[in-house]
Order: sequence, then structure tokens, then C-alpha cells
Amino acid sequence: MSEFCPLPDPPYFAVIFANQSSTDMQGYAEMAEVMDRLASEQPGFIGRDSTRNENGFGITVSYWEDEDSIRKWRENLRHATAQSIGKQKWYSHYTLRIAKVERQYEGPNGR
Repeated sequence: MSEFCPLPDPPYFAVIFANQSSTDMQGYAEMAEVMDRLASEQPGFIGRDSTRNENGFGITVSYWEDEDSIRKWRENLRHATAQSIGKQKWYSHYTLRIAKVERQYEGPNGR
């Protein structure tokens, strides 16, 4: 993704998924594409920003209207399946953080 995700004025929530990919990434790109589409169809989904470096370290931040929307996404059966495969196969380590965004600033020509 090469552009910043357009965001509403706060408050909203951010799910921050930092991860280190494993050596076996077979099937990952296809599943990521399905999860992006599925997440975008979820009520309360705002958007996402994502990046990965040449060493396999990645960060994806998804943005949500409220905590209930995040909970429902976490409980989505197809998403749960992708999470299970990721834990077993695609990630050697990860952290997941959920934060409430109270303020945001952009620059140099943003808000």
C-alpha cells in the first residue's frame, strides 16, 4: 500500500499488528488479499495502513469505529482461520495492540 489511509476525525480505534514473517510464506499473499476484502466489508471498518521491510518485519494498522467492531472482526470465522494458520505457519513472532486514537496530526500539508 503506497498511500495513507484516509481517516475520520478522532475518536476511533487502531489495531496494531507488528509481526516477523517466517520462512514459509506459501499461501500468505492469497489469504492476505481475502482478509483485506473481508475486513473492508465488516461494519465499523475504516481502513488500514501496512508496510513490510526486506527482512520480513511488518506492521499493519487497521482502523475501526469502535471496540465492538473490532470484537466482531476477531470473532469472524474466516478471520479466525487465517489467524490460526498465521500463528502456525506465517509468523515467527507477532504483537497485537489495540488503542483508542484521541488525537491525530498530519503534515506537512495535512491537518
